[in-house]
Amino acid sequence: MARRIVIIGANAAGINAASAARRLDREAQITLIERDKYAVYSRCGLPFVIGGEIPSFENLVLYPPDYYKMMKLDLRTETTATKIDVKAKTVEIRDNRTGREETLQYDSLVLCTGANAWIPPIEGRDKRGVFMLRTIDDGRAISEAVKTARDAVVIGAGAIGLEMAVALTEKGIKTTVVELLPHVLPVSIDADIARIVQKHLEEHGVRIITGKGVEAIVGDEQVRGVMVAGEEIKADIVIAATGVRAEWTLAKEADIALGRRGIKTDHRLKTSAEDVYAAGDCVENVHLITKQPMVCQLGTAAVRMGKVAGINAAGGHTTFPGFLGSFVTKVFGLQIGATGLTERDAKRAGFDVATGSVRGLTKAEYYPGGKEIRVKLVIDKETHRILGGQVIGEEDVVGKVDFIALAIQAGMTVHELLRADTCYAPPVADVWNPVVQAADVAKRRL
Repeated sequence: MARRIVIIGANAAGINAASAARRLDREAQITLIERDKYAVYSRCGLPFVIGGEIPSFENLVLYPPDYYKMMKLDLRTETTATKIDVKAKTVEIRDNRTGREETLQYDSLVLCTGANAWIPPIEGRDKRGVFMLRTIDDGRAISEAVKTARDAVVIGAGAIGLEMAVALTEKGIKTTVVELLPHVLPVSIDADIARIVQKHLEEHGVRIITGKGVEAIVGDEQVRGVMVAGEEIKADIVIAATGVRAEWTLAKEADIALGRRGIKTDHRLKTSAEDVYAAGDCVENVHLITKQPMVCQLGTAAVRMGKVAGINAAGGHTTFPGFLGSFVTKVFGLQIGATGLTERDAKRAGFDVATGSVRGLTKAEYYPGGKEIRVKLVIDKETHRILGGQVIGEEDVVGKVDFIALAIQAGMTVHELLRADTCYAPPVADVWNPVVQAADVAKRRL
């Protein structure tokens, strides 16, 4: 009898789990359950549709219907999984359009239930004009509101918050970003790098308020503004970019073990329940450096986890190494990337650290058109291993971050990084790679 694989959630992790399972088992019955009307679209692209850089939300849908037919995947959109019975190995589902209920039997189950946008319990958060951005429908609602808005407040200065601030500003809307923590991108970069990013945003007309929270959202039924430290800031629309929380309701009700912020998984992404795996934004696994449990709600992590979970669900054997959290975004032409631990988080994790920071160029100094690029490395003083890196510049940031990430994964020391054999040609790279230069500065500080 063909193996029955049920996957709850048909976005980045879910489709990669299904595709990996299909490649391993050509005969398996693979069913994908998705509560949204769209399957497998890029949530990361939503701000760029709102800002007009991507023509439409349909462009974010990654796979045509023919793909599912070709891969023999039974995709059920607008369908909710309502209950899991891990002893009977069943999943109860409901078609949201017809109300029809059905029970599916599984041999392997993969939970890719994702995460939900979350807003703190701020007074007035239910007013008309307050939005969260997680789905295409959210994006459409914001795009409609943007047409008549003059002033906006974005709550939260993470990647989505800053990308939305750019999108709104480029639409001619006066935009203020309010961040409770001390600086922008507080999870991803250190304060010294954040100051440069904030200055860049302010030069493009975005007002940034850090270290203060939104006390209330004011207005009658429609939002009029927000209160921050006693000041009322005008807003026709408010975007709550305050993060997401793992959707683990099904797992919890099925008595599957949970961590602090996600569904607990092992090195094969197996949960505490027999033949049940989990992948994506709902998962708690370990950080590659600290070995401590964490969630990593990035698309790159989701697709890698999905592949591992899918292979194992189909009877194969592969492992997931853990999270490094390599990240990049772009605001008004400035690219900001990071990987591993920030200096702040490394110290919190108990490391005694040294850092090396440099300003370099993306081309030879004498070649026209080169852009400034800044690199910061975080080094463990005891082992001299690389713990993290941050890069900002107008070009070539992704390559530098990937370079650092690979060095971390390989367990390289700063001395080994200094011996890296890197490329040089005046139109594309300086003779000294800025990552290597930053390693040299860090070495001297050791």
